[in-house]
Amino acid sequence: VQLVESGGGLVQPGGSLRLSCVASGFTFRHNGMSWYRQAPGKGRELVASISSSGGSTNYAEFVKGRFTISRDNVKNTVWLQMNSLNAEDTGVYYCYAVFRDLWGQGTQVTVSS
Repeated sequence: VQLVESGGGLVQPGGSLRLSCVASGFTFRHNGMSWYRQAPGKGRELVASISSSGGSTNYAEFVKGRFTISRDNVKNTVWLQMNSLNAEDTGVYYCYAVFRDLWGQGTQVTVSS
């Protein structure tokens, strides 16, 4: 039973990254999924959520219009497309399976010139 994130890295301001989170060992399609992030010295905060079917999404105000969450229940994968990145987006990004109450290990995103 696990969630494995990937796709993080170092990107310049204004750039883009696409994070992936692959689920295994549980029924992915039964779970709403979320992406959280934790900046250095700060608490973990919700970035975006998607319903189990993918038909409903929600975003934190600070990423609206820049980030897009999506999922594929055949591939057991949820993605976070991040555009127009800025330094305040730096942090560790985690995916979370709501019904399962399961966290991934996180992937580091650093936005810097």
